[in-house]
Amino acid sequence: MPLFSNSSTSFTATATATATASVNSDPNTRFLSNSRFNSKPTPRILPLPQNEKFNVSRLALSHSSRAVAKTRTISNALVRDTVGQKEDVASSSSILAYDLIQGALVRWSSVMDKSLPDPPTAVFLHGILGSRKNWGTFVKRLAREFPMWQFLLVDLRCHGDSASIKKRGHHTVASAALDVLKLVRELRITPRVLVGHSFGGKVVLSMVDQAAKPLARPVRAWILDATPGKVRAGGDGEDHPAELISLLSKLPKEISSKKDVVKALLQQGFSNDVTQWVVTNLRPTSSPNSRFSWVFDLRGIAEMYQSYEETNLWKIVEDVPRGVHINFLKAERSLHRWALEDLQRIHVAEEIASEEGGGVEMHVLEDAGHWVHADNPDGLFRILSPSFQGSKT
Repeated sequence: MPLFSNSSTSFTATATATATASVNSDPNTRFLSNSRFNSKPTPRILPLPQNEKFNVSRLALSHSSRAVAKTRTISNALVRDTVGQKEDVASSSSILAYDLIQGALVRWSSVMDKSLPDPPTAVFLHGILGSRKNWGTFVKRLAREFPMWQFLLVDLRCHGDSASIKKRGHHTVASAALDVLKLVRELRITPRVLVGHSFGGKVVLSMVDQAAKPLARPVRAWILDATPGKVRAGGDGEDHPAELISLLSKLPKEISSKKDVVKALLQQGFSNDVTQWVVTNLRPTSSPNSRFSWVFDLRGIAEMYQSYEETNLWKIVEDVPRGVHINFLKAERSLHRWALEDLQRIHVAEEIASEEGGGVEMHVLEDAGHWVHADNPDGLFRILSPSFQGSKT
């Protein structure tokens, strides 16, 4: 399937706040596509209140079964529920649900407005049974600290608001990565940083693998508490995602109480951290009995996790494209099975990459379990911050 397609309209954000604010951007380093549309209506620019620290665009491109593009209405809303003006976007394909969180020096404008540079963009991907909301608080902090950046938070296929967007074919790490690549292309943005937690980490590696040549330079990829190879069986006392997914699939589609789910999972031996993580995927139904339903597609997620266990992406780590820097982060108290062999192999890849103009690095986040952005957000913030400053981590 080609990664290039024509879309009549798309938007990006540009740095502004003062007349002299600007962002360094090379127009020749486009992620997936360097092309510009020949004609498109000029969108209205949303004014930014002076007291706003960032704004969010929440878009979920709806499904179209025809090749003819249909007009979609997209609402650009400020974080404090101040709804902005609406713009029309034509699209002939469904992509993913996402949030675009922008720093204070970034505002909406047309991608055709060449007088304003494009802002640097970072993409954040969640793990299995998660959603883009998992990254919300952490990324808003980044947006305040680095106001000339914008941050794309994605609900992967079968997860969150993307669960209602039907996908063809198998649900795999590769197909999830291709979804994100298509979304990035559709938005005409230039990712400079890719961050993925657990399952999302392998998705990031697959993105680099599938789009190695068109990747903008330089690109920093962060793989948070995930190894590039096959997932090893866990020992006693560890949480087992496959068993968790199987158990959840046996629960009713509608839940009367979150506490009942927590109790059931704890009785089956799952940790409190995992249990609390899972129930964030419950949302109120329209039922008058105050019931809850799951926001994910468990069948699809089961297939995705199986792919996660089996997918081997050491090839991209041991042959890093020039200009790409791959960073692995291991949580000190990780439930993930990090073998000595994995660590040694990454260190060998570090030496090879440095000789060939690429980059591989290993980091350890102290005082953190697998949920790194919840367990030690300050430590994670310190480790990731140099990627947004243009310096070496």
